[in-house]
Amino acid sequence: MAVDLRKFAEDKNVKYFMISYTDLFGGQRAKLVPTQAINEMQYEGAGFAGFSTYLDLTPAHPDMLAIPDTNAVIQLPWKRDVAWVPGNLMMNGATVDQAPRNVLNTLINRAASEGLHVKTGIEAEFFLLTQQGDQISDDRDTAIKPCYDQQAIMRRYDVIAEICDHMLELGWGPYQNDHEDANGQFEMNWEFDDVLNTADKHSFFKFMTKSIAEKHGLKATFMPKPIEGLTGNGCHAHISVWDAPGNASKTNIFADDTKELGLSDKGRSFLGGIMKHASGMAAITNPSVNSYKRINAPRTASGATWAPNTVTWSGNNRTHMVRVPGPGRFELRLPDGATNPYLLQAVILAAGLNGIKNNADPGKRYDIDMYADGHKIKGAPKLPLNMLDAIREFDKDKNLKSALGEEFSAAYISLKLKEWNSFTAHFSSWERENTIDI
Repeated sequence: MAVDLRKFAEDKNVKYFMISYTDLFGGQRAKLVPTQAINEMQYEGAGFAGFSTYLDLTPAHPDMLAIPDTNAVIQLPWKRDVAWVPGNLMMNGATVDQAPRNVLNTLINRAASEGLHVKTGIEAEFFLLTQQGDQISDDRDTAIKPCYDQQAIMRRYDVIAEICDHMLELGWGPYQNDHEDANGQFEMNWEFDDVLNTADKHSFFKFMTKSIAEKHGLKATFMPKPIEGLTGNGCHAHISVWDAPGNASKTNIFADDTKELGLSDKGRSFLGGIMKHASGMAAITNPSVNSYKRINAPRTASGATWAPNTVTWSGNNRTHMVRVPGPGRFELRLPDGATNPYLLQAVILAAGLNGIKNNADPGKRYDIDMYADGHKIKGAPKLPLNMLDAIREFDKDKNLKSALGEEFSAAYISLKLKEWNSFTAHFSSWERENTIDI
């Protein structure tokens, strides 16, 4: 049953609702609606000019309407007179097929029709920088191997604990927070959930983390590689498939103790789809120019990038693109912090469902240290070297584009090519420094 937003406001003393959506580039867009106007907005939606955000629309298009998904409403724990609610985009009474949350919903429904209910968890990594965003905020965080640094995380206790307290209040089941492998970098984890819930939480987490950091005079960034020479921000996804959604789920369809690494035949086929489509997926899991400074980075000062550059899978081995840490699930280590929360989940479903449909073989499992011995593997595909290569790989992958929807795929490619052209038109200081005297 849908939540009545007016009653929600009365019960929670909410004065305003942020009706929000996420555009193709992961931009979070919202209108702040006073409670007295929410009755109409709940059913008719909040109006937006789509051209003004990163959607492939023109100024001539009519208004988009963001229809709130009231079951996903969240009262802001740090500003209780405001509630956030994600919206599904409509135009002229029809679904906006290129909108990320709509793309994900379509794939969820497709999976459900096949008796498959995907659950995922993510590992959200971010840096805490100065307000200007040009350096690490903690000038004492200088260790060569800073991962799990006890003193460093306690110096940022106020920020991390406040975010975690909010997740506890929201019932997300956060279970650990740590200083990550780069100076100034942190990771926070909460319990896995149905993919739409995970995507909504991921979107809200980014908003919340940035807001709390600003409250403390800092800047939180999920940029894949914000500091040269340090480990970048990943967004690893843990994937399993169940027999029913939510609390109704009883059986993990990916689990089979009689099979290799406890991964069932269906789980293996789903993984096969991920492996088959990985190069095309990169355009979505690693969507920025900066992304390729993470997945193709030289070894960092800490000793490892913790990012893949080759399409390989393994058991409990973090040097590969996919890790199978235990029975019934696997970890996709390709995505980075720039990935769109909704498109990340959508592309996982799209690739995995194609894998099941075609009984895809993930290929040979490797258990070597890819950072030291990866060159010994012959024939394994390399991940794209830059955003343009990723876009081209995605454009070539007709099955993946079809699974995600032709309208979405065309819109995404169009806007990403414009972004790439904008990047190549930019003159950098490196160019001047290295070519001025030629």
